[in-house]
Amino acid sequence: MKKNIFLLMLLVIPFVAFEQTAGTTKQPAYLANPTIPSLNLISSDSAHYSNNDLPKGVPIVIIYFSPDCSHCQHEAEEISSKMAILKNAYFLWVSYHPLNEIKEFEKKYKLDQFSNIKVTRDPKYYIPAFYKVQQTPFIAIYNSNGDFVKEFREGVKTEDLVAALK
Repeated sequence: MKKNIFLLMLLVIPFVAFEQTAGTTKQPAYLANPTIPSLNLISSDSAHYSNNDLPKGVPIVIIYFSPDCSHCQHEAEEISSKMAILKNAYFLWVSYHPLNEIKEFEKKYKLDQFSNIKVTRDPKYYIPAFYKVQQTPFIAIYNSNGDFVKEFREGVKTEDLVAALK
């Protein structure tokens, strides 16, 4: 009897271990559903901002940032200085930080001067959970049909961004 129980355990344990590891290899939401996520944001002017506010037919670049992150600040400087070659894409900057910090960041890096840039707050922390953001800036690129193209988990060089937007 003990031998049968031992054999049964030898068969069951690998199955249980396989089931546990199979659950951890599940695709993140942005890969399982490779379209622009549902947005429930607040724009820097305190207005509600959703997917309905995104322009149609242009690539969308979602940048999750932190106003006090030096890499994010560098990314903002780089993007705003290269807007002439990035003018055909729409940039949605998203942060969880308080709205006053987000507004200061927007003004400091002159993001409010471009019609193809929107700076927003994510009060429910949805975007970092959706993309499994581990550090900022995180960048997700969608084509003009709203399909996921590429992610950059540690910021992006302008030439790589331009290449991903083609």
